[in-house]
Amino acid sequence: MAVENKKNTRIAIPYLLPAAIAIFIFTVLPILYTIFISFTDYCGDNRLNGNWKFIGIDNFLQIFNGKFSSSLFPVFGWTVIFALLSTGGSFLVGLIAALLLNNENVKERAIYKAILILPWALPVTVAILSWKGLLHGSEGSINNILVSLGIMSDSNRILWLEDPFFARMWLILINIWLGFPYMMNICIGSLASIPKDYYEAADVDGAGKFIQFIKITLPSLANTAYPLLISSFSFNFNNFGSAYLVTNGNPAGESIYAGKTDILASVIYKFAVKKELYATGAALGIIVFVILALISYVQMKLSGQFEEVK
Repeated sequence: MAVENKKNTRIAIPYLLPAAIAIFIFTVLPILYTIFISFTDYCGDNRLNGNWKFIGIDNFLQIFNGKFSSSLFPVFGWTVIFALLSTGGSFLVGLIAALLLNNENVKERAIYKAILILPWALPVTVAILSWKGLLHGSEGSINNILVSLGIMSDSNRILWLEDPFFARMWLILINIWLGFPYMMNICIGSLASIPKDYYEAADVDGAGKFIQFIKITLPSLANTAYPLLISSFSFNFNNFGSAYLVTNGNPAGESIYAGKTDILASVIYKFAVKKELYATGAALGIIVFVILALISYVQMKLSGQFEEVK
């Protein structure tokens, strides 16, 4: 048996090697390089003239004690709120849609599902930029509709993306709109896997629909939902696309490094690309990774994902 396993391993190596090489080149090496430059002064002129050197943990200290330190915790707080509301909102809307589509009395379920899945089917960049156009202060369709309905006057159009509250609100709503179809599909699959015998037994015992939802549906969804929510939170925590494409981090904040709608991922981009502070951006990227790893670990620990199935 052992000889046969070794033979199978030797046969598999040539097929696995290209994938392993690709993972090493495109994943492992960039991570190692990011860690390396985070301990150097690889920034601006030092990068161009080749005079960069090893400076230890100075970049990490600069983040916590330097010019960006006053914005670090507000940006971190907003990033957590953005990720939580986007994840929770997407799951809630997706669950409601799944429950409605799971009703066998709805004859046009396939049509409704095809319509509701459109936000997921559209290219993300196109969808986000479309929303940016809709929210334009002077020419956006949303303001035009509100003006035509007499809800607002033409001279008092709301600058949705220039007001911190509205910009953050729309950023979260757009993210929920983009994310709920995925949650809906997962929930539909999970709901279909729940044995109907459970509900029939609950009916016999006199349990109402709400009790059945609390006692049967939600616990049955939990095993699927917990890993899904954790991975979705991690994605939204680093969702650079929405934060950058919708508002570009604006409106401007007190710091030159972060706007009111910037999340940590977009701040890393500004450090590296706009300010040419590559090493500082790399250090912040490592900090974000550690924070996200700790949050994910706590979430998985509390949800019992590390417990063995008996």
